[in-house]
Amino acid sequence: MKAKTINLPLTKDDVLKLNVGDMVLINGHLITGRDKLHKFFVNEKPSKKQIPFNLEGTILYHCGPIIKKRPKGFETIAGGPTTSMRVEMYEQLIISEYGFRGIMGKGGMGRQTLNALKENGCVYLHTIGGAAVYLADRVKRVVDVWKLEEFGMAEAMWMFDVEDFPAIVTMDAHGRSLHEEIEKSSYTVLKRLIG
Repeated sequence: MKAKTINLPLTKDDVLKLNVGDMVLINGHLITGRDKLHKFFVNEKPSKKQIPFNLEGTILYHCGPIIKKRPKGFETIAGGPTTSMRVEMYEQLIISEYGFRGIMGKGGMGRQTLNALKENGCVYLHTIGGAAVYLADRVKRVVDVWKLEEFGMAEAMWMFDVEDFPAIVTMDAHGRSLHEEIEKSSYTVLKRLIG
């Protein structure tokens, strides 16, 4: 199966053309965000004017990167995904309020996020766990960072300029979740085996 190239920022129409199982290569500016950032967005509700990046149409990547400060700026050393489910309780509000068109991490998310994807025209993308250095090579440039001193390197919001960043759509804007489908089929097989 040939991967689809997607260029950020995405529109709702772009997202509606993506389906569970689509392999994608991402180009453009994506944003990182982990637990502290999610809590900050929900508890403090910063306005779009307070955030130094335009979040509309981009992807929120659940990633705590390892970054090195170089004379010419920052360099991504490792940039693998973190487990997405641990921010499930925040994601619906963040998708609804800030205009993201993609959420990316590993392991999938729950029903609340799936509903928000459908309501807002957004997808969940699963990228390669255990390939942090390979994925860092897909980061062509660290564009900027926000909340570095306050949150620390792993929890700050980074803007990466990526090229051919690989992922697979595992939850789409049409209400499908590959994670739920695999769980149900696995349960059916398990029942048959022990039944």
